[in-house]
Amino acid sequence: MIADTKTRRPRFALAAIPAAALMFAWAQGAAAQALTNQSMEDRLNALMRVVDEQQRQIQSLERQVTNLEMAQRGRGTPGHGEPGTTAVAEQPGADGLPMPLPPLAQVTPGPSSPTGPSGATATGVPVNPPAPEGSTATGSTAPGAPVAPDGAIGQTQKAAEPVRTQSEEAVVQREHAPLFDHKLTLDWGISDTYYDRRQLQLSGFLALDAIFLGNINLGETKSHQVMSDLDVRYGLTDRISVDVDVPYVYRHSTFIVGGAGGAASTLSDASVNSHAIGDVNFGIYYQFLKETNSIPDVVGSLRVKAPTGTSPFGIKVVQLTPDNTNLVAPSELPTGTGFWNITAGMSVLKTYDPIVLFGSLSYTYNVARSFADISSVQGQVEPATVKLGDIVQIGGGVAIAFSDKDSASISYTLALEPSSKTKAPGGSYQDVPGSQTTAAVLNFGLNHVVNKHLTINGAVSIGMTPDAPNFVVGLRFPYTF
Repeated sequence: MIADTKTRRPRFALAAIPAAALMFAWAQGAAAQALTNQSMEDRLNALMRVVDEQQRQIQSLERQVTNLEMAQRGRGTPGHGEPGTTAVAEQPGADGLPMPLPPLAQVTPGPSSPTGPSGATATGVPVNPPAPEGSTATGSTAPGAPVAPDGAIGQTQKAAEPVRTQSEEAVVQREHAPLFDHKLTLDWGISDTYYDRRQLQLSGFLALDAIFLGNINLGETKSHQVMSDLDVRYGLTDRISVDVDVPYVYRHSTFIVGGAGGAASTLSDASVNSHAIGDVNFGIYYQFLKETNSIPDVVGSLRVKAPTGTSPFGIKVVQLTPDNTNLVAPSELPTGTGFWNITAGMSVLKTYDPIVLFGSLSYTYNVARSFADISSVQGQVEPATVKLGDIVQIGGGVAIAFSDKDSASISYTLALEPSSKTKAPGGSYQDVPGSQTTAAVLNFGLNHVVNKHLTINGAVSIGMTPDAPNFVVGLRFPYTF
């Protein structure tokens, strides 16, 4: 009996194979017969509805991709679309994106409608996409199903700061203000400022009000000012940052003038060098507005500069060579202004990836100071009170990020300073002739982010007016801990 049972099982399994094949063939035949019962017009109408629904799904996905890209580039907040609309399809998935349509596959239409079963077409594609996982037929979330996190796409969000690349962040730190995230930054830099000034020197007198008798010489001064400074910055809060900058200045000037040996055509030159600490300055920054998709970053600043460098007042002019009485120059070169000043400024910045726009406006108040001697003539003492002109400076520019680590910028800066004034003891203020200045420079910059801590900033400034330096070349290496 046991042996018989064992011999019958294989026979039963073999007999089931033809039966299964017959059932499959019958099902396919029934499907084909039901599909054949539909008219061509019904099939075309159903297919058109499927195509329309797929187009709506594609458009919804395109809107989501656009919003995501804009949010990543700082040009839009995720989920923010046109007023009164949502940015996703009618049935989003758990991640906020619309559920994809199933692949096209022919199924058997049912008898519930002329075009097939309820919600299906002749090709078997549902007119409405299936509900996402974790949701019920009524749209409520099933117990235990994953829920989209706060801020999912298609939901209203608060305005957020745009996401900046590393190179754009370097531009913000350089052109706008220090970082406000409790980070300590050591910013060391070195720069060379070059001046080349020529002036006509007349030594003689007019005869008969028409003929000049004497020497006519063309004097020239070439000056390099090399400054190395360390700027220490720290963010106290997410809106307040402070810094202190300590410079060290080396100055080298060459004076060239004719008249050596009594001949106007014979030139002689001499150089003067000086080096010392410059004017130490410190400041505080406050971020009034944080940049969002619709408003720029607005930062106010207040800086104070102390007269820690060598003052230019009281330095005597001496004859540098014994054979040329025309060649006179200061015995030493100053490394500071000799004045306290206070600068209040406002800077604005807006990011439009990959472009960053920035501008600034500042006003510098120079505090009047009394000196025991302002004369440059040897053996002469002239006490006086000096008031430098207050400076108004405006500037603006644009930076473009080439990659996540490299960017370039161009900007324009204009500084206007009225005439300086002096006052003798017991007298009134008198304007100093020729002391009014207008300095305009065109700035070019390159930034490279080495890593998350170190950035290299290079800059070249070209003077556009006689009161501005010929050029300034500088490098900075901000290191953020």
